[in-house]
Amino acid sequence: MDERVKKVLDRLEAQCARREYCVSDIRRKALERLEGDEAAAAEVVEALVRERYVDDARYAAAFAREKSAVTGWGPVKIRFALAAKRIAKADIDAGLAEMEPERSDARLDRLLENRWKALAGEPDAKLRLLRFALSRGYDYDTIRGRVERLASGKE
Repeated sequence: MDERVKKVLDRLEAQCARREYCVSDIRRKALERLEGDEAAAAEVVEALVRERYVDDARYAAAFAREKSAVTGWGPVKIRFALAAKRIAKADIDAGLAEMEPERSDARLDRLLENRWKALAGEPDAKLRLLRFALSRGYDYDTIRGRVERLASGKE
């Protein structure tokens, strides 16, 4: 490993020590820093994975927890975001399994209640609430009953 590659490796190790990254993000960063040198970037990524600085399964779990708890994303949106980062399906499934369903459900209920209040009196409020929840990454079966309860006033 030449000096330039070692320097990039050291920088990326420091970044990975501070927060989680997936392999595709690190590969992109290494390519940028090594000015498109594919072989050197692959060497850096391989070293980071070997030393466990980068782990897609760990990244998927952290990403799912953070997006669910902080941002309020549902499992569908999280799955698509992780797939876009080229995370393996098994790692995505494991990451989604680490989400806390009780907290996710409570957050969804709060989101729907607040949105329902904002839509009060609008003729298409129920449809707009459904679209809102779907855009947040929750599946139709999960939100249908909640929206029906809100629309009928039986909270």
